Amino acid sequence: MNQKLIAIDLDGTTLNNHSQLSPRTISTLDQIKNEGHIVMIATGRPYRNSKEFYDKLGLTSPLVNFNGALCHLPETKDFYHKTLDLDLVTDLLEHQEDLGIDWISVEGKQRLYATYKEIPVNEFYPKNTHSTFISTATKLDEKPTALSLFMDEHKQEAIRLRIMERYGDLLSIRTWGGTLPCLEIVAPGIQKAVGVDEVARFYGIERKNILAFGDEDNDMEMIEYAGHGVVMSNGIDKLKNIANDITEFSNHDDGLAVYLENYFSLN
Repeated sequence: MNQKLIAIDLDGTTLNNHSQLSPRTISTLDQIKNEGHIVMIATGRPYRNSKEFYDKLGLTSPLVNFNGALCHLPETKDFYHKTLDLDLVTDLLEHQEDLGIDWISVEGKQRLYATYKEIPVNEFYPKNTHSTFISTATKLDEKPTALSLFMDEHKQEAIRLRIMERYGDLLSIRTWGGTLPCLEIVAPGIQKAVGVDEVARFYGIERKNILAFGDEDNDMEMIEYAGHGVVMSNGIDKLKNIANDITEFSNHDDGLAVYLENYFSLN
C-alpha cells in the first residue's frame, strides 16, 4: 500500500458551518485510517478547542495547533513549540489603540489572556471559556504561543501593514476572515506546512504522498507544500489559484468526505 498522510484544516474545511463534524465525515476518515493511511489535523485553533474533534475522530497522530506554532502528541510529547518574544507582546499591548486594534487575545499553551473582559461567545471562545484579563501592567509568566488581534474586517489589511512596518521579521501574521475575523500572529517563519512536514518526517512519508485540505489564507503554505493540495469550494480565490484540485461541495455539504470517498474509491 502507498501510505498517504492527509492533513486537514478544521474551520471551513472539516467542520460544517455549525462547527460540527458530520457523521459522514467521521465515517469517511475512519475508513481511510482503517486502510492504513494517516489523518492529521493542522489548525489555527489552540489545543483547548480542537481536542474535541481530535478525540471524536479517534486520532492518535501528532496535532498541529496555532497555525503551526505547536506540533505535539497531545498530553504526551511536543515535537516543537515556537513562542513569541515577551517584549514584542508587551509592545503590541502598549500600542493596541494606536494600531487600531479593538482587542487582543494572548494564547499560552494552556492559558488564555485577553484585553477584553467580555469575550464574545464563538466557536473559538465557547460559553464559560476562562480567560485572564491582561493589560500593559500584566506580567506574563510564560511566553505566548500566538496572538489574535480583533478589529472590523475592512480594517484588517491596513492594520496588518502597520504591524509589519513596525515589527517586520519579528513575527508572522495571517488574516482570518471567518465568523470572528482577526489577524493571527505567531513566531517568524511559522505556518502550517512546518508542522505537516514535521509529521511527515516522523512517519517517513514523502511529500508526494501528502494530501492537504484547506480554505483560508492560513492554509496557503500547506496547500503549496503538499503533493496534492485541495481547496474547498467555499475557499478563498487566492488559495484556489494554487491548488491541485477544488472540492465539488462546500464544507457544509460534506465536501471533504465526498472528495476523499472518490479519491480513495471508498464504498
